[in-house]
Amino acid sequence: MGQCGITSSKTVLVFLNLIFWAAAGILCYIGAYVFITYDDYDHFFEDVYTLIPASIIIAVGTLLFIIGLIGCCATIRESSCGLTAFAVILLLVFVTEVVVVVIGYIYRARVEDQVNHSIQKVYDEYNGTNTDAPSRAIDYVQRQLHCCGIHKYSDWRNTRWFKESRNNSVPVSCCKPNISNCTGTMSRPGDLYPEGCEALVVKKLKEIMMYVIWAALTFAAIQMLGMLCACVVLCRRGHDPAYELLVTGATYA
Repeated sequence: MGQCGITSSKTVLVFLNLIFWAAAGILCYIGAYVFITYDDYDHFFEDVYTLIPASIIIAVGTLLFIIGLIGCCATIRESSCGLTAFAVILLLVFVTEVVVVVIGYIYRARVEDQVNHSIQKVYDEYNGTNTDAPSRAIDYVQRQLHCCGIHKYSDWRNTRWFKESRNNSVPVSCCKPNISNCTGTMSRPGDLYPEGCEALVVKKLKEIMMYVIWAALTFAAIQMLGMLCACVVLCRRGHDPAYELLVTGATYA
């Protein structure tokens, strides 16, 4: 009966190690996605420490490849030292992912204040050229999020670019994609996106942070199961003489 329990736990462990390798790839992908997306929105969010959770999950993803290898070797060779190291490393990674969740929630709560503080400055720096980074950022955000201005399209009237251009128009990135020959003129507000960008940028950044948080929570739960299975194998091996005799006999054979 004890042997069956050990075998079941070992089977689950091997299966979990395969999941760890898959999880490693997923975590690295999510971390890279956060970095790439942040690069598109970095003008609206000046706190680079927001990338700490993404950096940690990339490191954790890389470590999971190594953990999976250690776990597989320790399970197949039935090594007590290997399984102990496997369980300890999983515990450390679990604690790290809990830290990621906490940091993620902290920075997620700060997103709105950061965007509110910086978005007006970015719009004031807009000059309408592709060589200008703030201009590219605004045009990108307005096209991707289907928005115009900070709170609404008329906010463009308060910008330096609008006052200098003197054509009563907003950037063409405010134009709805289904409108042909749109020039951005305010005399045709139906051609423009009605919603402002500030709320949508905040929503987008919070969604990105939630990806990190949910990924960390999900794989922390999987690691808890891995630690439990490793402990079960170790404990039953230590208290089951029949299993110890079987392992010793197999070793001498």
